[in-house]
Amino acid sequence: MPEHIAHTPNHAPSATGFLRDPNRPILAYGRTMRPQDGIAPHHHPRAQLLWALRGVLRIRAADATWIVPPSHAVWIPGDVPHQVQSDTETDIRNLYIDPALPLRATNQTCAVLTLTPLMRALILRLHGEDTTAAFSPRLLRLCAVIADEIETLPEAPLHLPGGHDPRLVRLTRHLINHPDDPSPLPDLARSTAASSRTLERLFRAETGLSYRQWRARQRLLLAIERLTRGQSSATIAYALGYRSPSAFTAAFRAEFGTPPQSFLKQAVAP
Repeated sequence: MPEHIAHTPNHAPSATGFLRDPNRPILAYGRTMRPQDGIAPHHHPRAQLLWALRGVLRIRAADATWIVPPSHAVWIPGDVPHQVQSDTETDIRNLYIDPALPLRATNQTCAVLTLTPLMRALILRLHGEDTTAAFSPRLLRLCAVIADEIETLPEAPLHLPGGHDPRLVRLTRHLINHPDDPSPLPDLARSTAASSRTLERLFRAETGLSYRQWRARQRLLLAIERLTRGQSSATIAYALGYRSPSAFTAAFRAEFGTPPQSFLKQAVAP
């Protein structure tokens, strides 16, 4: 997952996320991002449900990464600093939720949520409405249905956790920027001023994953991005270092509960 945000022009954040108005509890905003576009690091008082109708988004927050194909959306609580990147042309459909409507209050970190067909239809419906004026009773009822549906969306494991220790952060940032680096952990450790044993301990303590598990998940998240760009399972398997396409399929199914091509059909479903 190469990091391009620092090297490409940034879009400014939408002003919609900064509007406080409990009489307009959920606002809609859409934009198109070109390949390698980014949205500058920012935060806003409104919580955000960020969905790409087309393309794959990558969200960074607190040194963690979330991958968001069209079958999913990312929940970003209010006032959480984050940045957005798209490696492909992407059509974004955002919902911004006023602080007066405290949705998913038990989860104050970013999370990738699996979208239901109803949730997709509700997002598109609100985007077809005029949300610049005072909301009518009908529009308020639509927002109430949207809020109820957001609360029911299950989380998905499309998250690459980060950490806080500077040594771990140096390593994870390097691996995110250079995912094809084949160096073993003892070699990578030399640039972090820590031993490989210390880094193994930090991975488990701060990410909840071993180093091997972290790299395996990183490869699978990369695979999702490549699947949505049209690459075959065989091409992805060999590019990411799996022994065979069947080994890649088995690892993918173990992590996400479905084989790659089935996941892809979900991701591009209308």
